[in-house]
Amino acid sequence: MGKKAVCIISGGMDSALSAKIAQKEQYEIIALHFNYGQRTQNKELVCFRKLSKALNASESYEIDLDFFEQIGASALTDKTIEVPTGGLEEGVPVTYVPFRNGIFLSIAAALAEKHGAEALFIGVVEEDSSGYPDCRQSYIEQMEKAINLGTREETCIQIRMPLVAMKKSEIVQKALEWGVPLADTWSCYQAEDAACGVCDSCRLRLRGFEAAGEKDPIPYAL
Repeated sequence: MGKKAVCIISGGMDSALSAKIAQKEQYEIIALHFNYGQRTQNKELVCFRKLSKALNASESYEIDLDFFEQIGASALTDKTIEVPTGGLEEGVPVTYVPFRNGIFLSIAAALAEKHGAEALFIGVVEEDSSGYPDCRQSYIEQMEKAINLGTREETCIQIRMPLVAMKKSEIVQKALEWGVPLADTWSCYQAEDAACGVCDSCRLRLRGFEAAGEKDPIPYAL
């Protein structure tokens, strides 16, 4: 029986490359996506389904987490808070969703235990993470310890974050080199038809493509 990995795939470029790395390392892919009331939920789901198919995932899970909207406190899930478009903010931005990655990893761990998977892949990027505290390597390492303490004795799950030290330009280059379908990824925080080009996530993505000397294949409004 081959080794298995649960790959958290948002529909974005980072998680798509992270899952591709798992595939290249000969893991059987269990694809996992969350609908949590984010503004671009429908577009991200479409991208996830395309990416999951491209990765030949053996299992594909789409999990609905409607409580994030109830909690609010983030521009991604609360429509009364505007998505900033004036450039990258200092500190933790209003697009941070409280403890989102902690919750995602907990659910991914439950799936890993169910399927006997030995790894979780998550596409966190520390340098370009917009100041999100749940994208830090030190946090993910502690979460791995907690997960292994709270699961069966025979369960041993490694949380892999292969992109954590990479620059966005390096992610673009590696994704193109390895055939990740970047046209089927989405990064915009607020628009689903054409990316806005001015939110933090669009700016980081566009800057990455520019630094890599490549053209982004997705449509932009600006």
